Amino acid sequence: MHTTDEIREITNRLVHEYPDRRPLLDYTTPYQLLISVILSAQTTDAQVNQVTPILFTRYPTPGDLAGADQADVEAIIHATGFFRSKAKHIIAAAAAIHGRFGDAVPRSMGELTSIPGLGRKGANVIQGVVFGMPSIAVDTHLMRVSRRIGLVSAKDPVRIERELKAIVPESIQTDFSMSINRHGRYCCYARSPDCSRCAIRRMCEWPQKGRRAEPAEP
Repeated sequence: MHTTDEIREITNRLVHEYPDRRPLLDYTTPYQLLISVILSAQTTDAQVNQVTPILFTRYPTPGDLAGADQADVEAIIHATGFFRSKAKHIIAAAAAIHGRFGDAVPRSMGELTSIPGLGRKGANVIQGVVFGMPSIAVDTHLMRVSRRIGLVSAKDPVRIERELKAIVPESIQTDFSMSINRHGRYCCYARSPDCSRCAIRRMCEWPQKGRRAEPAEP
């Protein structure tokens, strides 16, 4: 188990390695980020970024999207996959923002996760990026890296979030979350992680560290 000082060092090394820790989703308002996060499920951020300029030009406010024709929205977001359920979710999410929250994206976890299509991972992204709150957004990259380096052993995202929040100081939780995500994307791959250029290799507890053909992990 890593000490608090080691966790700070891990975070500092990764922040140095990945200084740009902004979301990879393109957005200009909290509303746009929230809708983009919902669309990003089971697809790439790049794919979402291809459709959202059209979506937000057509529906620039929550009220506009809340009143949208679902078939029109489906046609715009088709390339992101699961377009029918996603269209239903983002229209309902916009209706919630418009009707329940006066066109403002809420900040509490309870309010955020009450929005259709937005789970804890997405809510943590909103809290950290929009409101500057301590947050750990557990996606596949964070799950993989945090388990490999020996910070957690759980496989359930909610348990992983709870365990990490218990050991990562609040002041660095968002930086930790964003930089771990980048590390999983660009170095600590599911298959054949590039351990030779890993900034935190010395602190990694993974038994297969340095091998080249490992099986994929969650």
